[in-house]
Amino acid sequence: MDRRKERRLDLELPVRIWGVDRMARPFAEMVRVRNVSNHGAILTGLRAKVQTGEVLDVQHGAARAQFRIVWLSLSGEAGIEALAMEPPVFSMGIGIGLPKVFETVGTG
Repeated sequence: MDRRKERRLDLELPVRIWGVDRMARPFAEMVRVRNVSNHGAILTGLRAKVQTGEVLDVQHGAARAQFRIVWLSLSGEAGIEALAMEPPVFSMGIGIGLPKVFETVGTG
C-alpha cells in the first residue's frame, strides 16, 4: 500500500535547475524529472555534485519554485520536495502545469 500524501504521475519532463554544489560553486543544468506530484519529483541525469538538504531552483516552462534535496542515489538521481509556500511547478490542477504537457505529447 502506498503511504504517499499525494498522487504521482509516472512520466518524464525536462526541467532547468540551478543552485550551488557542495564545493560552493554555482551550477545550472537541464535535467529530467519523473514520478512527479504537486510538491515533489525525482531528478534524473543530475551531474552537479550536490548533497541532501541543499536547495535548488527548478523551472518547468514558466513555472519556477525552490525544492530541497531529500535523498540522492549513486546513479545520479535525487528526490526533491518543494519548500513550504512554493507554488506547484508540476501542478496536477486543471489549466496549468501537467495538463499542458499532456496536450503536447505526441504532436511531433
